[in-house]
Amino acid sequence: MESVNNSYRTPKDARRELLDSDSALLVTRAPQPGARPAPGQPGAASSYVQTLPDVFVALLGDGRVLAFNGHVDLGTGIRTSLAQIVAEELSVTMERVTMILGHTEEAPNQGPTIASATIQISAVPLRKAAAQAREHLLLMAAERLQCEVAALLIDDGRIHLRDDVAQGLTYFSLLEGRKIVLTLESGEVPLKPPSQYTIVGRSSQRVDIPAKVRAAPVYVHDVRMPGMLHGRVVRPPHPGRDGGSFVGASLLSVDEASVAHIPGIVAVVVEGDFIGVVAEREEQAQRAMRELKVRWKDIPPLPPMDDLEARLRNIPFKRRELVQQGDTETALSEAAVSIARTYVWPYHMHASIGPSCAVADYRNDGLTVWSGTQNPHVMRIDLSRLCDLDEGLIEVVRLEAAGCYGRNCADDVVADAALLSRAVGRPVRVQLTREQEHAWEPKGAAQLMDVRGGFDAGGELAAYDFKTRYPSNDAPVLALLLTGKVAPEPRVLEMGDRTVVPPYAYPNSHIVCDDVAPIVRAGWLRGVSAMPNSFAHDSFIDELAELAGADPLDYRLRHLPDSRACELLQAVADKAGWQPGARGSRGVAGADGKLHGRGIAYARYVHSKFPGFGAAWSAWVADITVDPADGTLTVVSLVVGQDTGMMVNPAGVKHQMHGNIIQSLSRVLKERVSFGPQGTSSLEWGAYPILHFSEVPPIGIVLMERQGEPPLGAGESASVPSAAALANALFDATGRRFRQPPFTAETILAALKQPAANQDNPANAGPSSFVNHLA
Repeated sequence: MESVNNSYRTPKDARRELLDSDSALLVTRAPQPGARPAPGQPGAASSYVQTLPDVFVALLGDGRVLAFNGHVDLGTGIRTSLAQIVAEELSVTMERVTMILGHTEEAPNQGPTIASATIQISAVPLRKAAAQAREHLLLMAAERLQCEVAALLIDDGRIHLRDDVAQGLTYFSLLEGRKIVLTLESGEVPLKPPSQYTIVGRSSQRVDIPAKVRAAPVYVHDVRMPGMLHGRVVRPPHPGRDGGSFVGASLLSVDEASVAHIPGIVAVVVEGDFIGVVAEREEQAQRAMRELKVRWKDIPPLPPMDDLEARLRNIPFKRRELVQQGDTETALSEAAVSIARTYVWPYHMHASIGPSCAVADYRNDGLTVWSGTQNPHVMRIDLSRLCDLDEGLIEVVRLEAAGCYGRNCADDVVADAALLSRAVGRPVRVQLTREQEHAWEPKGAAQLMDVRGGFDAGGELAAYDFKTRYPSNDAPVLALLLTGKVAPEPRVLEMGDRTVVPPYAYPNSHIVCDDVAPIVRAGWLRGVSAMPNSFAHDSFIDELAELAGADPLDYRLRHLPDSRACELLQAVADKAGWQPGARGSRGVAGADGKLHGRGIAYARYVHSKFPGFGAAWSAWVADITVDPADGTLTVVSLVVGQDTGMMVNPAGVKHQMHGNIIQSLSRVLKERVSFGPQGTSSLEWGAYPILHFSEVPPIGIVLMERQGEPPLGAGESASVPSAAALANALFDATGRRFRQPPFTAETILAALKQPAANQDNPANAGPSSFVNHLA
């Protein structure tokens, strides 16, 4: 990042200049407060309304096109896809379009970047604005050329007669010396039909990659300012725990003299349980963080977390009845076969490859922060509460960071920097350590799912009873808790119900969600509760298919009422070379000494307030081997398909699928947060292993051609069926069912040492796993 000097042009300055500019066409909207989150859902809103109007699209006389969206790019390439949408509707080249994302004073407030909703929802007004600008310029050109609009064509912003290319003019010449401000239409706007697309629907190179390949300073970690100091924080001795009376009330003393000998020390800042050190140089701040002597009260121990099922089962809950269809209990009692299963999901980390970082500049006239947050406008609300500042005096400049697909410490470190900058009156850069990031990032929550279901004498699905609980909230910014601005009381959200309804047609069903407070600091991670819920749904249907003597693919297709889902499943199976009725090793090693298995799974990510709405459909076929000598699982190959509706950038969708697949493999095969009496104990990579490059298998991708359908969110869907596909492949290879990731070599070897026949015998299994065959 280029050095930011005292005359730095902030996003607010840029918008004022844009609104004052001549030779421009702007599509704007009156300023308005951010949308309030639905009850039980994450996010925050305030009554603050900025003074300047929102700008969605700006065409400037110098040939540039600027476009603005309130969501941010987390490495998904969404900046490229949004630029494609604008370029398509304006009929200009991609090179003309510059996307501005997330800055609170430059981009509209469109809420947090969550739920894979950017293309599906927040891009809609952007597309309309571009189309509205195009239509207005066509009318201007028709008047200038004295013809009907229907007689005109556009080529890279040049409007010309259909039958006389030489007769034309450009958007930008039409704007010369004129200032046009259009109000974004609330109703319908003429949009290009997909049949006329030349940019949307075609693979486009990522616009952000060239600078990254050249190692240009594009990340928040690169920000440097004249007079900037460096800060570090000292966290309390209860890592990852943000609830309880001890939070914000545990500090006994700080010995500032213990770091007075360190050169360059500017300040030791203490507010409640928040402690930070500020120095002239980064290494001085690091040293002070390590050497500062701090005394804390004794912290009550965290109850044991080794038996997650027991821990989750024994916490207070509030039950929400979601689906009651037919008579589930009677249907289960009359079923030819019924089974009951419990699935347990571990805590996961976002495990961003780079620790979070931010820069803050607190001045008499306000606060500016440079942040990697994915929630810029919500971050402004939190900073207002923390610093007792009017939101209009706070500007969040959003830059790329290490990525997270959920909620890591990006917001927390912004608040840290703000407090330290306020204390010393100069800009302060704060970067967390790896240990702090792992300890305090809000974890992807554990989850408990109890399932009962069965089929009739003909093998047809009869009933399904599903209960799920997910201990998570929205993880308040840590500085708010440590300074006492927010009480450390549990806040219960309704987040456990993503994809809670199975995709298969059970004529009798009962589905509930037990809403529970977090046990440790937990927010949301890619796939949220849908990934665990789908793990249960599609592992369970696999068991029913086995008991019914049916092919797993055929059994799903027989009971899947969604035609697009069926077409996707079949397409993925075909690409994988699915053989109906084929069986894996089932515990008997082949000539190569390995156990071989294949698993299939399907899901659609359904999110937001129940009953929610769907993102893309996804299906997996996984081929694996298991070494019975040591339990090592190797993923031999994968075929993963997705129906995303209209794909703005097919290459981007494919890249997102690859990212989902690799991250999901890591989560399901390796990842699990460990805890000790004080809190999180997985504080470095050795204690939290992730997938290695050498473990990534060949991946076949199936993209369904649906360009005439509405676009759907692609950022999370491909992760959702992953765990079930791998668990089902493990059964096919070993003859054992695995219902609690991660599927490590130790877990697999322990299961192989037990007779397969005993795994689901109620005399040999605990309450997690029992089978009941009813005549």
